[in-house]
Amino acid sequence: MAAGIVISKLIPIISYVSFLDLFVSFNTITPTSPTSPQDDFVNCLHRNTNVSFPLEQTFFAPSKNVSMYNEVLESTAQNLRFLSTTMPKPEFIFKPIDESHVQASVICSKKLGIHLRFRSGGHDYEGLSYVSEMETPFILMDLSKLREIDINIEDNSAWAQAGATVGELYYRIAEKSQVHGFPAGLCSSVGIGGQITGGAYGTMMRKYGLGGDNVLDAKIVDANGKVLDRTSMGEDMFWAIRGGGGASFGIILAWKIKLVPVPKTVTVFTVTKTLEQDVGKKILSKWQVVADKIVEELFIRVIFNVTGNIGNKTVTTSYNALFLGNKGMLLEVMKKSFPELGLTRKDCVEMSWIESVVYISGFPSQTPIEVLLQGKPPKPKANFKAKSDFVKNPIPESGLAGMFQKLLEADSGLMIWNPYGGIMAEIPESQIPFPHRKGVIFKIQYITYWPNSDKRPSRHIYWIRDMYSYMMPYVSSNPREAYVNYRDLDLGQNTKNTKINFEQAQVWGAKYFKDNFNRLVRIKSKVDPENFFRHEQSIPLLPV
Repeated sequence: MAAGIVISKLIPIISYVSFLDLFVSFNTITPTSPTSPQDDFVNCLHRNTNVSFPLEQTFFAPSKNVSMYNEVLESTAQNLRFLSTTMPKPEFIFKPIDESHVQASVICSKKLGIHLRFRSGGHDYEGLSYVSEMETPFILMDLSKLREIDINIEDNSAWAQAGATVGELYYRIAEKSQVHGFPAGLCSSVGIGGQITGGAYGTMMRKYGLGGDNVLDAKIVDANGKVLDRTSMGEDMFWAIRGGGGASFGIILAWKIKLVPVPKTVTVFTVTKTLEQDVGKKILSKWQVVADKIVEELFIRVIFNVTGNIGNKTVTTSYNALFLGNKGMLLEVMKKSFPELGLTRKDCVEMSWIESVVYISGFPSQTPIEVLLQGKPPKPKANFKAKSDFVKNPIPESGLAGMFQKLLEADSGLMIWNPYGGIMAEIPESQIPFPHRKGVIFKIQYITYWPNSDKRPSRHIYWIRDMYSYMMPYVSSNPREAYVNYRDLDLGQNTKNTKINFEQAQVWGAKYFKDNFNRLVRIKSKVDPENFFRHEQSIPLLPV
């Protein structure tokens, strides 16, 4: 991949004198002292990279222009909880325009002793990529300008830089071919750099597995500031970065992914039922039995929403699906395997695979596919808290009844059940760090959200923790598994200590990675022995 080379041709290499002239002329950063962190960092970057950068477009500091700084900080951050005035903010934000800048940032952060956080899309659920409650001061590197995508249809592969969104990647694939796709996320605005580090699941996971299962190569900056590919990093590190969680082993610059075949015509549907329309939970109970066993071309998730006002609430269950085939084939499958849903030809909509991406992402009907290039989710940002579970046995009707009652108690609760099975049950747990494979029927995502105007946000946190506690008898155990891309600091962390407590880490490590956690710790200890890449739930070092 030649992303960095392409950019460097556009920006000539400059001498030290011309760099200083550029620094003064842009006048973007006003040092608060001769040795301000920004000034030291800029000077260090210049000494460690051959590609120049316009300061006013790459550095953002509150001391110079607080409104611009806030705009950049908030640009991709999706959880308003971590943008409040009480949350720690980075000293400054750097948006590299060349991969060599990422290398230099690691070198300079180490040299200057400044803690570094970095993000590609800003969707992490606990804000760990742009907030540090572990240590301050810290700086933020935003990779959103590194978003080049190079599609190679002839060998069924693509290189995508870390700052590109999932939606952009899908769009660029579809530009080149109507019969190629990639099995990554359902949310189109997520940054591809970070998403694959946790596994990355989507509507084609039952057919092709996770995004992490379909990575061929990667470019990463390690703790010494070196750029490594699969060969130079070695198979251990390559294994760890495809599902071992973000920001523990290095900074992803780009992924080389394997494209998969998709039919020219796919079919989608959304069938919504109220509690009154599914008396006795017969439809939902049947879904639990068939969702992981139905043909692997069919992905049917269930979205639970609370609707109505106080005293007149109900819960709706929306069966939202993608089928890799036409509606005639889909109706035959559903008639045989899941007739209880009552799917009709009218419910089914045929479209191209790229159009189904827009549909599944939740955009309104008839939204043009170009929305995928905007990098924005379909709904406004909000404060939210989320949790996850994996289910290995159908939840009995009595358990469902209590679950629905809990949902009715929520002011703004949401739950999503995603089916497993298919190829997911065939891939060994140890193939990549993501271990939730054979035996999993479906995954649960719990979400509660609220606007900034809410005067009692704590009640939403209480509700989701209460729901999570209620579900304990019905989900996986020993360990109670969780999805690392749905980070949950309730699972155990040590936010005030840069030397992450190994015993605490074992708690969430087992939940996210099961037995793979121990291998991740060994690899971390080898490739980053100084624990440069760290956050509240990063992979810890082996205890001394």
